[in-house]
Amino acid sequence: MSPISSSSLPADASATATRREFNLSDFDFDLPESLIAQHPTAVRSASRLLDGRVSTPVDRIFNELPDLLEPGDLLVFNDTRVLKARLFGEKASGGKLELLVERVLQGNEVVVHMRVSKKPLIGGRMHLCGGLANGGFDAVLLGRWPDENGQLFHVAFTGPNGETPYELMEQHGHLPLPPYIERQQSTGEDPDEAEDSERYQTVFAAKPGAVAAPTAALHFDQSVLERLAARGVERASVTLHVGAGTFQPVKTENLSEHVMHSEWYSIPFTTLAALERTRQRGGRIIAVGTTTVRTLESWAKSGNLSGDTNIFITPGFQYQVVDMLVTNFHLPKSTLMMLVSAFAGYEHIMGLYRHAIAQQYRFFSYGDSMLLARKRD
Repeated sequence: MSPISSSSLPADASATATRREFNLSDFDFDLPESLIAQHPTAVRSASRLLDGRVSTPVDRIFNELPDLLEPGDLLVFNDTRVLKARLFGEKASGGKLELLVERVLQGNEVVVHMRVSKKPLIGGRMHLCGGLANGGFDAVLLGRWPDENGQLFHVAFTGPNGETPYELMEQHGHLPLPPYIERQQSTGEDPDEAEDSERYQTVFAAKPGAVAAPTAALHFDQSVLERLAARGVERASVTLHVGAGTFQPVKTENLSEHVMHSEWYSIPFTTLAALERTRQRGGRIIAVGTTTVRTLESWAKSGNLSGDTNIFITPGFQYQVVDMLVTNFHLPKSTLMMLVSAFAGYEHIMGLYRHAIAQQYRFFSYGDSMLLARKRD
């Protein structure tokens, strides 16, 4: 595994204290590859929690979270479920290929990323997981998506008994682990796949559609949820189907030139009612994960309870809904580093990351977490 970056976190926060315009390089830092978690902790809630609500961080264990919240607070979770969206097969001509389902459309149609030496022609047939003749299923390329210049592909699946794309993925697919977890081979063979099938899903995953987990929620187990309820902390859910774009690097130094990926979200009326109750009683709204933040703030910005969002949150963004945030540690130069910096303050976040690296916290999807409070201007 190669190092993620070659620069270091700013040593002196005061050097950037008055900065108002940020560039991509401001969110870079040097991360030892040994801190990139390749496996989950043995127990979900035994992971570490960096309490970063105040200037001096406190090292905790995640199962302490209920004691840090107050009766009347509201935790908002993302209830998406990760699809077994990684599929292996071959073209009709015999060339090997790999598909990653990004989105399920109507009927038997899906949107996919395609990895293959030479793309098939429109109308070309693909045999997945052995094809119809060998216990798998077939697919036909319908075109590019969302238009003829799109980077993704519009595909129709054909199962032996008219199965839905969800059913075909569940039967034949593999969980699409993030690229920095290097256990999964190009064939899909992974001795730890059974572990991932359980641990790369939240305990409350309900609505299939994501290709990446809302990882901050992976730390919650039934014991923590029961203690939160006993403390009088309310729960609500939103849905945002996390796409593969969450792992796409930002390539432009000027952040205004970055084209943000789009993801589908939905907020039920019951969650709106819970948000209103929390505000009325003076409680705090605590988002579990950046996907929940993006959902709630997209609704606040647009007024839409569902639809696609490409919201790009950078320092200077005016948060309207979220008061506190539970989040994992994110990739250098990522849009999520920008989001948390906008939430808790750039200098504060960089200080927390320096502390986390010095204290050997585990990073990324199977890593540890932070609890943040929104910076008040």
